[in-house]
Amino acid sequence: MPIRMDTGERRQPGVTTGPDDARPAAVLVLIAPDRSGLDGLAEPDAEAEVILIERTGGDGVHSGQIAFPGGKSEAGDADLEMTALREAVEEVRLDVEAAGVRVIGQLEPFWIPVSGYRVTPFLAVAARRPELTPSPDEVASIVRAPLEAFLPSAEIELVETTVRDFALRYGAYPVAGHRIWGATARILGQLGALLS
Repeated sequence: MPIRMDTGERRQPGVTTGPDDARPAAVLVLIAPDRSGLDGLAEPDAEAEVILIERTGGDGVHSGQIAFPGGKSEAGDADLEMTALREAVEEVRLDVEAAGVRVIGQLEPFWIPVSGYRVTPFLAVAARRPELTPSPDEVASIVRAPLEAFLPSAEIELVETTVRDFALRYGAYPVAGHRIWGATARILGQLGALLS
């Protein structure tokens, strides 16, 4: 049964799906084992990890950020779930079949005003640890973050900084030398709440 958290009653205050003409996009929230055995299946004591990417630097509003594999919907995509999977294949060379990836639900869609995207996160699990390779044009590195780093009891840092001449103050998950904030942190917080 798919997980859906898109009813008005569950929506967080201040979260919106944006205007009717918001650009559709999707991301893949992939939970995978942190190691596989000789048979390729997850070892019995394997920990769960979440697959994230560090976007390449540049002039884009999301450049250099920690994110999920994902992007805008394209004409050839049958639906947003296909968008999320296609983007993961393009950005980290995810072999969906080899890793035994199965989409199990959809998290709450939301709007990112700075880029105009309405993002739909798709939650998926992998039976085997995926072999991943970053696409050099889009991904600076792959971040395999422990799932426990996003549970409600996880550490959150308060960050005060300036980005593009705007003073910002936000909470961030500190993981593997990165600060995960913004839309990615919002999705991970929702995931952690579901799992707790």
